[in-house]
Amino acid sequence: MKKLLLCSTLFTCFSVSAATSSTVTLVSDYLFNGVSQTGEDPALQASFDWAGDSGLYAGVWASNVDFGDDTDIEFDGYVGYYTALTSSINIDIGIAQYTYHGGDISDDYNYAEAYAKFNYGNTNLNFWHAWDYFGTGAGHSIVMLTHDFPLTERLSFGVGVDYSMSHDEDKWQWESGDDYLHWRATFNYAIEGWNLSLGYEDTDLDTQGDSTILATVSRTFNF
Repeated sequence: MKKLLLCSTLFTCFSVSAATSSTVTLVSDYLFNGVSQTGEDPALQASFDWAGDSGLYAGVWASNVDFGDDTDIEFDGYVGYYTALTSSINIDIGIAQYTYHGGDISDDYNYAEAYAKFNYGNTNLNFWHAWDYFGTGAGHSIVMLTHDFPLTERLSFGVGVDYSMSHDEDKWQWESGDDYLHWRATFNYAIEGWNLSLGYEDTDLDTQGDSTILATVSRTFNF
């Protein structure tokens, strides 16, 4: 969920000139590619973003988390570059650093991730790769495909599927295997500066990624 929110925020930023903005979000569950980061509890999230005329951008993002230990905060930073490859295809490349706080061992989970995101109209194809996933030393990659269907000026319907894979199964596994699928279908509605969404998310994991009805409320403030 985090990655989809950041992508949406950044595409909005780059339709205008250099700007700063902040987005505050309340979600019924913080899902990271279909896996809850809050023990299936709600999360309050906030970002601060800067986007320059050249296509360079940077930002920070934070959320409460619950891993069953003393870790209670995730704080991330990212920097990247957005540009048009052709008249209809755009690319967003960058790197993000995920950090975790609250317990004595929380920073053991810290890791970096590189990404490349391609946009064609209402379709997005995104790739992420981490070489030390959640501090396990495992290589890990994610590929995601999404598409939005505008229904009215304010209402849209989005679908997406992503595939997560561990490249070092001896260091990190998803339950009994090295990969899993996550999919979602979401209605999105915008009204007077507020963005509302309600959707269904599920995975082919047995226990970590249960089917979920996810509700989100967010608002972006431009400076």
